[in-house]
Amino acid sequence: PDALALTETWMKRLQRQAYLTSAGLAEEKGAFPLFERDAYLAGESVAELDDDVREAIARHGIRNALVTSIAPTGTISLFADNISSGLEPVFAFSYTRNVLMPDGSRRAEEVSDYAVRLYRRIKGAETPLPDYFVDAQTLHPQDHLKMQAAVQKYVDSSISKTINVPEDIAFEAFKNVYQMAYESGCKGCTTYRPNDVTGAVLEAKPKDTAQTQLALNEPATTTPSDAYETGGVVYMTRPLDRPEVLPGQTYKLRWPESDHAIYLTVNDVVRDGRRRPFEVFINSKNMEHYAWTLGLTRMISAVFRRGGDVSFVVEELKAVFDPRGGQWMDGRYVPSLLAAIGEILETHMINIGFIHRDGGDNVEVLARAAGEGGGLRLPDTCPRCSQASLIHQEGCNLCTSCGFSKCA
Repeated sequence: PDALALTETWMKRLQRQAYLTSAGLAEEKGAFPLFERDAYLAGESVAELDDDVREAIARHGIRNALVTSIAPTGTISLFADNISSGLEPVFAFSYTRNVLMPDGSRRAEEVSDYAVRLYRRIKGAETPLPDYFVDAQTLHPQDHLKMQAAVQKYVDSSISKTINVPEDIAFEAFKNVYQMAYESGCKGCTTYRPNDVTGAVLEAKPKDTAQTQLALNEPATTTPSDAYETGGVVYMTRPLDRPEVLPGQTYKLRWPESDHAIYLTVNDVVRDGRRRPFEVFINSKNMEHYAWTLGLTRMISAVFRRGGDVSFVVEELKAVFDPRGGQWMDGRYVPSLLAAIGEILETHMINIGFIHRDGGDNVEVLARAAGEGGGLRLPDTCPRCSQASLIHQEGCNLCTSCGFSKCA
């Protein structure tokens, strides 16, 4: 109740100043072309304004057809020291963001909510957070709606708001969310329920699964027997031996900018009863791309021959964006030729059973852990930085690592 009352106080003051400012602009520049004084003053929102505000509108008109709005500010909140974004509660109190450095490397930074940091600084780092510190997952759907309804009466345009509901919400409870939104005067209602079909968003891990999360995300350790030294250089793993004959597939790629088709051959090797990619070749009559494709295939092949989980190669290639623009292929946008090559490699890895359709070897392990009540959710991958840090907030996908947003 206190939060609702305080929010209404802020919004009423914001609404008042916004309308007075727009009326002042109308005095200087004129009202918007379709402004009709009597019809406008009879509007539901305008009828609730203070008398002096209505008098200013009656005298000068209004410059802006719509004055107040709660915009999606997820990306902006990252640049503003991770403050709360608009009407949304914070998604998580802390998480890790990977910052791209000038040399191309990434540095992991621990990011925490500003309000939490301020509270810890005042009360002490070890002081438990009070119950009024809530995030998007712990806030009840009805509380989401109460806050939206409190703001709606002071907003004449739209509100960017996502109501997070639990995955196991019953149908009647879900229906009641929309019924309550209608009855409370909300102009719109957006809900988000994570599920296996649409994918899950990044979530803060429960405390009791911290060790499990760490174990799943740790890279495979190298045993001492894998390491060897040649020419003064210590190699952590031995490259796989190449048999005389390898099975493989050749894929034809038609890049719209190229006059000739590009042929991508991927050969596989079988290790421990499992088929895995071993080497890559690219051929084309078009010599324009010869040098870099030759270098690319040699580098990819060198990575493949080291064994281990090489599925990251796919994500790195798919994340490459051509500054000149990508191309439309089969009704979808591909950001670069390298991304198209990455998609072919991904298709091949899926076809031979090296990775699963939703990506990566660890996906199956994570899914199994989630299904067994481990509390883990599969994060989405950002199309810009390829980090598993894409969250669903304010009706948009927002990357907490690089700030990418589909709505920006």
